[in-house]
Amino acid sequence: MPELSKTYRQLLESVSFAARAHEGQNRKDGKTPYASHVFRVCLILRHVFGIDDPRALMAAALHDTVEDTTTDFDDLQEKYGTEVATWVGTLSKDKRLPDDAREAAYAAGLAAGPWQVKVCKLADIFDNLMDATSQQQTNERVFKRSRFYLEALKQNLPKEAQRPWQMVSDLLRELEGR
Repeated sequence: MPELSKTYRQLLESVSFAARAHEGQNRKDGKTPYASHVFRVCLILRHVFGIDDPRALMAAALHDTVEDTTTDFDDLQEKYGTEVATWVGTLSKDKRLPDDAREAAYAAGLAAGPWQVKVCKLADIFDNLMDATSQQQTNERVFKRSRFYLEALKQNLPKEAQRPWQMVSDLLRELEGR
């Protein structure tokens, strides 16, 4: 049996790392610290989707660090290993590309990604949908992007991602029906 400290130390450190990396950033409401989003994505992955893989939870905590902070792949690879860093890289959009090309490349990466990437993105979509509707507004852009990502994630959907994919699809349908 692996030692508990070895199993969970990196996961807990990844949460602290994400909090520091996103320090000073806020969500779209201008008040909520951005780190709450990555923490919520972890909670959704674990408690809504039932995923308890520590590496997948690390990727969830770190999923926006490369895209939205000064963190780069090498930082993550050194601290959390090549696998987690690669998953986070797949969950990151290349902002050097024009929007249409960026979204196409991102969707292709999601479609080809392993189940850990797929469930992290599904948890991200779930949180973004919940966040958009809590703002007392219908956010058609969030709905449109969610549909686009769901379609990409549906390709080669592994067993571990089927239930989360269905849950996010159901949530989107529910929210669009309001």
